[in-house]
Amino acid sequence: KYIYFMINTELRKINQKLPEFKGSNWLIRIPLAIVFIQQGISKIPFNPSTAEAYGLPLVVWFMVIISELLAGFGLLFGGILRSLGILSLIGDLLTRFSGTIMVCIISGVIILSEPDSLVEVLLYDHIHVMLYCGGLFFALRGNRAK
Repeated sequence: KYIYFMINTELRKINQKLPEFKGSNWLIRIPLAIVFIQQGISKIPFNPSTAEAYGLPLVVWFMVIISELLAGFGLLFGGILRSLGILSLIGDLLTRFSGTIMVCIISGVIILSEPDSLVEVLLYDHIHVMLYCGGLFFALRGNRAK
């Protein structure tokens, strides 16, 4: 027990000396937003044949485009509202809403890929798993992430 106490004490001293980076949420927020904005922009101009290739109705495809753009810009704008200290509650809700949209979009992408199992998704679909987790992070934490 004494060794555990000493190690724990030393680790706390080291941890207290490390600076806290309060803007670290931007290291996740910016790349995540860029991916969704880029995906939304890449679907413009609206092309009905692309929707047919995925087996989606035109209305759903249109909503995917709008949702990707809204999620990306919403995530950025929600963070900016927090950083400026204005309309913090609206910024938090916007961040959470954008994260929720991201989770819904990626869930749809994964479902449309018709994986054999969840294990297959976790092992071979890294990008979508990471995008899903990023969206889930902001949906659950909102602007309370440091």
